[in-house]
Parts: sequence; C-alpha cells; structure tokens
Amino acid sequence: MNDGSSARIVADLERWIGSAAPGAQLPSTRTLVERYGASPVTVQRALRTLQSRGAVESRPGVGTFVRGARLAHPTDFGWQTAALGTPQHRIPRFSSALRTVPNDVIALHSGYPDRELLPERLVRSAFARAARSDAVVARPPAAGLPELQAWFAGELGAVAPLGVATPSASDVIVTPGSQSGLGAAFHALVGTGNCLLVESPTYWGAMLAAARAGVRLVPVAGGPAGPDPDELARAFERTGARAFYAQPNFANPSGAQWTPALTERVLDLVRDVGAFLIEDDWAHDFGISTEAQPVAALDDSGHVVYVRSLTKSVSPSVRVAAVVARGPARDRILAEAQAQSMYVSGMLQAVAWDVVSQPGWRTHLRGLRQQLRSRRDLLAAAVREHAPSAHVEAVPPGGLHLWARLPDGTDLPRLVRECETRGVVVAPGDEWFPAEPTAPYLRLNYSGANPGAFPDAARVLGDVLAGR
Repeated sequence: MNDGSSARIVADLERWIGSAAPGAQLPSTRTLVERYGASPVTVQRALRTLQSRGAVESRPGVGTFVRGARLAHPTDFGWQTAALGTPQHRIPRFSSALRTVPNDVIALHSGYPDRELLPERLVRSAFARAARSDAVVARPPAAGLPELQAWFAGELGAVAPLGVATPSASDVIVTPGSQSGLGAAFHALVGTGNCLLVESPTYWGAMLAAARAGVRLVPVAGGPAGPDPDELARAFERTGARAFYAQPNFANPSGAQWTPALTERVLDLVRDVGAFLIEDDWAHDFGISTEAQPVAALDDSGHVVYVRSLTKSVSPSVRVAAVVARGPARDRILAEAQAQSMYVSGMLQAVAWDVVSQPGWRTHLRGLRQQLRSRRDLLAAAVREHAPSAHVEAVPPGGLHLWARLPDGTDLPRLVRECETRGVVVAPGDEWFPAEPTAPYLRLNYSGANPGAFPDAARVLGDVLAGR
C-alpha cells in the first residue's frame, strides 16, 4: 500500500489492531513510513490519533503498543474514613449563590454583579500596564503594596470626623479577598472554641470562615434597621464573647444600613465590654440612595477591625481586599494572613491600585449608582406586582440584593426547584442563618444579567407561590 493520508493510515492500523493481541508492538515509524509512502510527520499524526482514541500507548524509547483492555471495577475509598477520622468542625457547603447556571435561565441567585456593571475598560488597561511592570516578577511586601495600603487607609480617613485619628498605611493588611481577611481576623481575635457574635441573618461566607477557624457562632437578632443593641448587650454578657461580626452598610442579605444612633450605641458597647467589632464593608462601592458610612472611621482606639474588598466592585478576577486594624490585633492578624497565603499576588495588587487611582474610577462609581437604582427599583416593582406574597420588608439603600419574606409554611426547597424548572434560579434564604431560619426567605440579586427579564422572573415566582 502506498497512501500518504493520515486518515487512511489510521483506518488500516485500526484493522490490524483489531486482530492483534493486547501488548503487541506496532511497526517502527521508519517501517510505517516505507510501508505507506508517507512522511514521518504524517505517520506521527496517525499514531497520535490512535493514542487519543485509546487504541495504542506509547512508551518513550521503546515503541508503540496495542493498549490492553482495562476492566472497570468499583473504587473503594473506605480506608480514608479511618485515616481522616471524625472532622473537628463541619464546614458548611458552599452557597447556591456561587452556582454557575446556563445562559438561558433568569439568574437571581448570584452574589456578584453582572459584567456590564464592572469597570471593564479600566481593568483591561490596568492588566496591560501591570504586565509591563516589575509586578510580574517582584515579590510584594507581606502586608501589601505601600501605595495600595495608603489608598485603603485614605478611604477611611476621608470620611472620618474632625478630631478622630485616622488609620495610617501601616495599619492596613492586604489580603487575597475578604474571605481570607475574615478567616485571619476570626483566627487571631476569637480563636478556636470561642464565641463570635453575629447578626442573624448574616453573610454565609462569614459562617464558612468561622467554621474553618473553629469559632462558635452566637446569633443576634437583626431586622431591616440592623441588630437589636439590647440583645447584643445581653449576648456579650451571657457568652463573654470578645468580638462581634457585622455589616453596618447594606448588609448581605437584608440590605440594612445602621443609623448613626445605632452605630454610636454599638461602638459604645464594644468599648465598654472591651471587645472588637469586625466590620465587613463588602458593599462600600454599592451605595444607591445613601453612601456607606464605615464605623471604623469613628474609632481611633482599635476596637473596630475593618474589612473591605474590591473583588465585587472591580472584577471577580482581582481578588484583593484589606483588613485595617491597630495595635497588637494588627500584628496577630498579619501573622495569620501570612500563614494562610504568605503574600498577595503583586500583579493583582498593581491592577487594583491602578484601577482605583484612575479618574475614571469615580466616574464609573457615579454611573454604577444609577444603574443599581434602576435595577433595584425594577425588580422591587416586579415583585410587588406579580408576586405580592413575597414581601420585601425594606427596599435597601445600597448593595446588590432584595430580601423577600415568603408566606409561613412555604416549602422553600420545593419552591426553589419549581422556579428553576421554569427557568428562574433563586437563592434560598436559609443559607444566611447561623441557626434555624426564623421564616422562609429568598435573596434576589438585582445586579445580575438581563434585568429586562425581571418582570418575567417575578411572574414565575408569583405563579409558584400561588400553586399555578
């Protein structure tokens, strides 16, 4: 035979392989070249095709052989049960908010804003500039790039009242996302087996970080305006806890923002009991009808440990956040952060700094406010009209979500399944409760893709709730 086609060589060799014994050696490449009158490149291409189909296997320096049949058998990992032992702390499963779903559904479940709400042009330009800089090869300082530290500190200093000593750049620890920052703070300030007070409901990622740190969560009832300060005081007294995790601005999931009076009461309380307020300012850049007012800007005695992330507002690919702490607490958190990740990618820090230092960043935030307002109002109006039994207790002044209470007795898992069957993906609210849910809730993201479909999504939700 004298045919140089790779496909013809494959077909001929497959016929030969079909009658050959497993382990039989194929002729050498030189022999096949002569047999088929083909080039070595064509023969090698044919052999790679056979290898990709699982018909042959190559042994470098030896030759090519017919692959033997591999019998399927059940795998047994039972030995790992004894080797691993009983887990010391059960890690909660990841939230449904992280699910990736098909493009043809209406996605109201996500915790991230849609791509069109991100400063994509700024991010692309920043990556291009960072790629030409020393950031691609240099190891950054353990606590972060000095210019990025100074920016985070300056953001707090810009809103601090006169007479309050603002944090310095040296008080800032850059971390690879707020999840890492929360974990370091919980390890350093609370410790394994000790109590951490949290609002209920609260951010599921904080519950995950607490579980990894072996911290015991103590829920404090919250509402549309934030936590009950009297209950918070009783919880401090009852448990002896020395830390309270909270989201004073646009809380996830409720959207609540603390009033100045509540902020003052909580700050006085943590000072009186000698405790820390671990403030998660995740939605700082997502104010709509009000601006975020960080509690940390009012504190100069080290009681507030402040966490702020740029991941959601800049790009999910730029996992950069900061923890701002003072005194020995800062040193302990830095040690924990270094134990987790040693340092944060200098490339990502350079990109983050580039984006937030551009004049276009403030322009982007002004436009973002208007886009979030229209999306929030559209989804809230659609829910009121088409799913009135899904009660939105308060339209949030910022953030990314509506928090909707469903009628008592609602079978939440069934409702979530039914909505998804009809093309609408929602997030069940029980994932945001550190203990048993007080009622059935849904968290509805108004910053996702295709806001024009919000009315259709609300109709589906209303039909499922009505049993239609």
